[in-house]
Amino acid sequence: MEKQSATQIFESLSSGVRLDVFRLLVKQGLDGMVAGEIASTLEVPPTNLSFHLKALTQAHLVTVEQEGRFQRYRANIPLMLDLIAYLTDECCAGHPEQCADLRGASSCCESVLPPISIVHDQA
Repeated sequence: MEKQSATQIFESLSSGVRLDVFRLLVKQGLDGMVAGEIASTLEVPPTNLSFHLKALTQAHLVTVEQEGRFQRYRANIPLMLDLIAYLTDECCAGHPEQCADLRGASSCCESVLPPISIVHDQA
């Protein structure tokens, strides 16, 4: 991932509504949600939600698929994981084993963090 892409993603998520939408879609996984479900779940007016979904789609954070007269939105999980990898790529100057104790203080799920032993072996 390039810096410009990461910046675009963060700009897109800088809205509280868009962050709520993205987190909701991440929670739904591959099933995603249709726009009306998102609007009612988050109690966001449909016209307002449309604006936010467009911004998330342009940032490639969500994908949209037409289902009859509905549009189903899904979080772009691979992009989210790429962003996490981009942010942590140079952790502790390429020696993430140095900050192993800090991982326990994080609320981040261990399964999405790079394994310390594999990263260390590659260094």
